[in-house]
Amino acid sequence: MDNNNLALFLLRRREEEEFEFINFIHPVTNGDETSERRRIHTSVLTGAMYVQEVLEGHDERCKREFRMETHVFKALVKCLRDKGLISDTKYVSAEEQVAMFLFTLSKNASNRTVQERFQHSGETVSRHFRVVLEAITQLTEDLIQRPLAITPSSIRWNSKFYPYFENYFGAIDGTHIPISIATSLQEPYRNRKQTLSQNVMVACDFNLRFVYVRAGWERSASDARILQDALNNGFTVPLGKYYLVDAGYANTLSFIAPYRGIRYHLREHGAANEKPKDYKELFNLRHLQLRNHIERIIGIIKMRFPILKVATYHSINNQTDIVMACCVLHNFIRNHNGTEDWLNDGISEIRNYEIIDVSDGDAEYAEDIDSMNNQRRAGNLKREEIVKKMWTDYIARHQSRRNS
Repeated sequence: MDNNNLALFLLRRREEEEFEFINFIHPVTNGDETSERRRIHTSVLTGAMYVQEVLEGHDERCKREFRMETHVFKALVKCLRDKGLISDTKYVSAEEQVAMFLFTLSKNASNRTVQERFQHSGETVSRHFRVVLEAITQLTEDLIQRPLAITPSSIRWNSKFYPYFENYFGAIDGTHIPISIATSLQEPYRNRKQTLSQNVMVACDFNLRFVYVRAGWERSASDARILQDALNNGFTVPLGKYYLVDAGYANTLSFIAPYRGIRYHLREHGAANEKPKDYKELFNLRHLQLRNHIERIIGIIKMRFPILKVATYHSINNQTDIVMACCVLHNFIRNHNGTEDWLNDGISEIRNYEIIDVSDGDAEYAEDIDSMNNQRRAGNLKREEIVKKMWTDYIARHQSRRNS
């Protein structure tokens, strides 16, 4: 969607938000004008009835409407209610509040669309969206936590990765989320594809859980700059541990990057020219195989919550909080044995023209962070230490196979 069409689309969405709950009709009776107040939302299927119907129906329906299994939805409502973050109101239950929120995330539904689906006024819809958004973001500290400083079993018992990556702590990447913002503030958010996006730093562990999220940065901020800001504001890496990062970051003791200028997207099996030819190509292959978790988790969350693919009509602060809320919900779903294999099965209810084409993360490190530049020599020595042992063992195994 180009910027002109995007502006028109967002204008129409905002106009929908101004739709009134009460409609005034002025019929003429015996020559005199009278006013009659008539309710707009008079469907026999109320929001409460709709939510009950979904939760008591097939699990697939709950996944389609609210992007999670029924048991996960119920656990989420219980969690928020037990912590005192949401409660039933006179007219809207906690279940319906959460349902309206998730319905919006799953379809980028306008306030007017949610009004019609749940039979509530625009003010009621907006108010409960804000309440649930704040409630879920308050779970951040409980659900997005630093991983344990132990070697994941998937590394410990895999000879491709152990002992070389025994101090692996997770993976980090930057991802772009479309954003809508006032014209006067747009330029820093304009990306290489000339659309508008916020730059979000995410870190995950080997179990596909977010362990850190920093959202809301303008596109002009480099991935490395956002990482440095995170380090300045409490993000830490245990001594001796490290995250795997891509070439958009400096290679340091705490953040191990692939070799630059060396093929990265290789395959271990297949045509001869696709196999690693030297220790640097082997390292890049193993690095990619481990770091793939961060690309998977980003893909999963954008499929689960399609609102992350579009520019929304929400305020800039809410757009940032929505990203955080989606990451919190992802971890909650995984903690309650929710699945994601079904996400590819359904047809997205986001219209193609709404989806914004955004840039990827930085392709290379811009050498713009002095504190990281000073750590690169130690990082390079650490990477060499890892890779030489890896290459020696790799050659020995292949020779052993040929001789057997």
